[in-house]
Amino acid sequence: VDIRLKINGEDRACKVEPRGTLLDAMRHHLDVTGPKRVCDRGSCGSCTTIIDGDPVYSCTTLAVSCQGKTIQTVESFDTGEKGVPYAFHQNDALMCGYCTPGFVTACKAFLDKNPNPTPEEVRKGLEGNICRCGTYVGVLNAALAAAKAMKGA
Repeated sequence: VDIRLKINGEDRACKVEPRGTLLDAMRHHLDVTGPKRVCDRGSCGSCTTIIDGDPVYSCTTLAVSCQGKTIQTVESFDTGEKGVPYAFHQNDALMCGYCTPGFVTACKAFLDKNPNPTPEEVRKGLEGNICRCGTYVGVLNAALAAAKAMKGA
């Protein structure tokens, strides 16, 4: 079927199978490669995207169900000093890189809703994402640093 998706502020058209996932549509048809396929079953978070403000696993979301919604991926995030990607870089919150786009995306969605989190709230807010390298301390520090930077403090 022909579908239109609004990804990172841009209306994009593509043709997908009705059972095709958002992850497949983005990676294979629209050249949006930030979200990663790792587990392909909605248990690791590497494919996290933001749909209408909520973090969503794109590997388990049908592309056709995303028409008319606003989709954000890591490619659209501010990479300057007030952006979440910058905080991840500065706090060594990445190792091999497979989980990083999903963590950055989940972190941005979390901070957009909770700009003043406690460390425990960050842990709870990002618990759907897994890092097999174990960079959780860096991720926690990055989220707290990003929250502070986004406030301009």
